[in-house]
Amino acid sequence: MTSSTHNDVVQRQFGEQANAYLSSAVHAQGPEFALLQEALAGRGDARVLDLGCGAGHVSFHVAPQAGEVVAYDLSQSMLDVVAAAADARGLANIRTECGAAEHLPFADQSFDFVFSRYSAHHWSDLGLALREVRRVLKPGGGAAFIDVMSPGSPLLDTYLQSVELLRDTSHVRDYSVAQWQRLVSEAGLHVTGHSRQRLRLEWQSWVERMRTPEALRVAIRQLQQAMGEEVRQYYQIEADGSFSTDVLVLWAER
Repeated sequence: MTSSTHNDVVQRQFGEQANAYLSSAVHAQGPEFALLQEALAGRGDARVLDLGCGAGHVSFHVAPQAGEVVAYDLSQSMLDVVAAAADARGLANIRTECGAAEHLPFADQSFDFVFSRYSAHHWSDLGLALREVRRVLKPGGGAAFIDVMSPGSPLLDTYLQSVELLRDTSHVRDYSVAQWQRLVSEAGLHVTGHSRQRLRLEWQSWVERMRTPEALRVAIRQLQQAMGEEVRQYYQIEADGSFSTDVLVLWAER
């Protein structure tokens, strides 16, 4: 058996599926995009970091309001998709750069905003990444973190982390509101607000997007069916395996 680092796993998982994330409705749509655009209102000179950009949906939505957007991701395949899509959309102020969230190759105080959407649960060290976010933000700069959220309850949390990992071996952790607030504060950022959204995940596209092996798909379905009613009700588990989960939108400032 060959050894690999967590970053290798992430790049393998997402590099082969970059185009699927560009066309994914879950990733291309969401009320949070309007919130990010609103934060940039009147800031046409702003420099924005799209941290863990994936297929670039945040970049595409905020680029018209910004001076420059840097789409940053661990997967070069994802960045190639972003660059091609930005060119096709005429978004010349988007540039791409490859690397890990825990080690940002940018100068201190070089961004007005850092936005991250559906990426943090893949980071091997969230606290270190948040400290890097603080370092690259200008004084008074703003950050928004959008990610699947753990409900905090041990029972509900254990179930969520289990199905996430079965579906995607690059998954690290979905954090609770309390965990996010603590880690953001410890990184030297000030939490200015947060909200909860609900996201429905359609079974077939959810597993196909990550190319989850059939044996693990079966394991997830068996786990869904074996759980108690409180878990089934909270996640609104449907007959075909589709379910709903919580999404956190957290705002912070340096």
